Amino acid sequence: MDLQGEMRARVSWTLVLAVFLAFPPFQRERVEEMGFGEIFRIERMRVDPALTQALRSRWDKEATAFVFPWGHMIPSLEDVSQITGLRVYGQPVSGYTYPYYYELAEQLLDLPVERRSSLVPRVALQESLGLYEAGKNAGESEDEYLERLARVSRRELVSEPGPQADMDLRRFLVLFLGRLLFAMRGDAVHCRFLPFLEDLGEVGGYAWGAAFLAHQFYGLSASERQTSTIGFFPFLQVWAYLHLPALGRGDLTGPGLVPIARRWDSRRDTRHLADQLERLQEATDSYPYLDVVWQPYLGEGDEGQPSLAQARPYFGRSLWLHALNLVLPLNLFLTQRSLGLKQSVVEFSVQDRFRRPGRSFRGLHDTTDWRERAREQIENWERKGKAVRSDTTTDEAYLQAYALKYGGKVYKSAQHQVDVTGEIASLRALLHSAMQDREAAQRQTAELRSELERVRGARAGGASSSRSAGGSPSLLEARLAGAVLRAEEAQRHLEERERDLQLTTEHAMEFQGERNRFREEAQTTRSERDQLRIRAEAAEAQVAEMTKELATLRVQRPPGDQEEVTRLRAELLAQQTLARSLQQIVTDIGRSRSRSRSGASISRATGASVGQYLAGSSSRRRNEEEERRRQGEGSAHDGRGGGEMLPPPDRRERSGESGGGQ
Repeated sequence: MDLQGEMRARVSWTLVLAVFLAFPPFQRERVEEMGFGEIFRIERMRVDPALTQALRSRWDKEATAFVFPWGHMIPSLEDVSQITGLRVYGQPVSGYTYPYYYELAEQLLDLPVERRSSLVPRVALQESLGLYEAGKNAGESEDEYLERLARVSRRELVSEPGPQADMDLRRFLVLFLGRLLFAMRGDAVHCRFLPFLEDLGEVGGYAWGAAFLAHQFYGLSASERQTSTIGFFPFLQVWAYLHLPALGRGDLTGPGLVPIARRWDSRRDTRHLADQLERLQEATDSYPYLDVVWQPYLGEGDEGQPSLAQARPYFGRSLWLHALNLVLPLNLFLTQRSLGLKQSVVEFSVQDRFRRPGRSFRGLHDTTDWRERAREQIENWERKGKAVRSDTTTDEAYLQAYALKYGGKVYKSAQHQVDVTGEIASLRALLHSAMQDREAAQRQTAELRSELERVRGARAGGASSSRSAGGSPSLLEARLAGAVLRAEEAQRHLEERERDLQLTTEHAMEFQGERNRFREEAQTTRSERDQLRIRAEAAEAQVAEMTKELATLRVQRPPGDQEEVTRLRAELLAQQTLARSLQQIVTDIGRSRSRSRSGASISRATGASVGQYLAGSSSRRRNEEEERRRQGEGSAHDGRGGGEMLPPPDRRERSGESGGGQ
């Protein structure tokens, strides 16, 4: 969702909420009775375009579900009811669709609509509700903006029941349904739900929450070039906060409030949208499986939400969702773990999707009775679909089939494009299938051979069984011989395929082992580098301290302290040598890591060099100090420099150890 799309979402939310707050009490009670009141208790949540894009990239149109590394996940009717408070039971939102709605719009809304159009101009609809100037003023806060819109709208709305109040309510519902709950891309508002608003007493009897979920599925299944999710954006955001809390995208600001969307707000993230999306994809790819919350509503009651008790019979069932000419399946059997069940193996073939004509609200189409066109799916809804059950004791078979179906495609970030674990699972599933095919081919070949031997034996004995079977023995024998040859050839092909899969699986496992070993070696190298850097920094600090102390002694030393000066000089030289060596090793490690892609040679080379250095450092220091001692003795005999003396051997060893940062 770009910035312009985000602003449109926020403006639509603010406009609808302002009109609701401007209504007199009796109108707000009518909206409550229709089941829409809970929506307007939700705070104005910030849009999180990165999160909705990350979820959108994982939507599988074939399964009508999200595809994650740990399996399918699907927003359900329980999610809609708990998060938004919308009604998910009652009559399906299904009926007639017309080529155009201008007559209904003129009759029910008293607004101008083009004859060959089904769209109400947004500006005209806003003005009919008193929102002449819906733009936000400079320096105006969100609360001030909302209060001003509600104040100016209140001047246009009638305060007493009557025909004009009904028209105000219909205009508001068209704005609410067309610009918030079932929003489409574009600026105009569609009238397709207007036939449901003719009798305002019947509006509350429809399952608007189920229609909203169908609309969400449709928006997620739209063209991949679209980067936003249409409709009421807080729903998917809060769904992710509840089921994937470790992503850390939401803040719990009001515990205990209902509907649950009132408890949350989007966490502010100032990073670039592309950076947010990349980090979200990486976090989802490596999301801890045990941190996935399959059942976030176990501790929730019905307090404050009386409609939940009537909605529960629809929970935990696979059924068809209806939103006029949208008829989409809720394949809840794909996520049995969300119902507290073990996930059984499911068919991953293309689901039998309900075919419908192209969806183009701006064009003309025939009048369609969707209750007749989708009669079977309507009856499915009226029966409350089919209960999801599972008798399996483990998820393993499902996960193997899942890996075979999706493989590494469930990983979206650049770091996880090659998923060795997923590929190995896919290869193992393919290998198991190839073994079964080969065994079946062996049995078929054995049966054909047995039949061929029987026919040959019957012919040799002069039996007439082949003639009674409907053909000469030679013809039947020839056919059986040909079938045996074909079966043997197929068996050879299957055996070759099995061997190839076996080798590929072994290579993949070797590759995984190598990759794990390289990662461990790289981690060891990083640890060694960090330890050496700490020692180098400690050595540098000690060099600086000793240099300062030596300079002080040179200036202030009494005539008898020459021996201390000599000792400090020797230790200073040793520490400088150690610091330079450690820094060089750290630099070499960094350069080697930048040149090496695998990291194996890094660990071996640097590990050897570090080990050799640590093993030989004491002998090198002793040689260097012995050379300096001889030079000092020579200078003492010559009378130059006052005869500096090196510390005794035990002090030299201690000074060498102290250079290690102790």
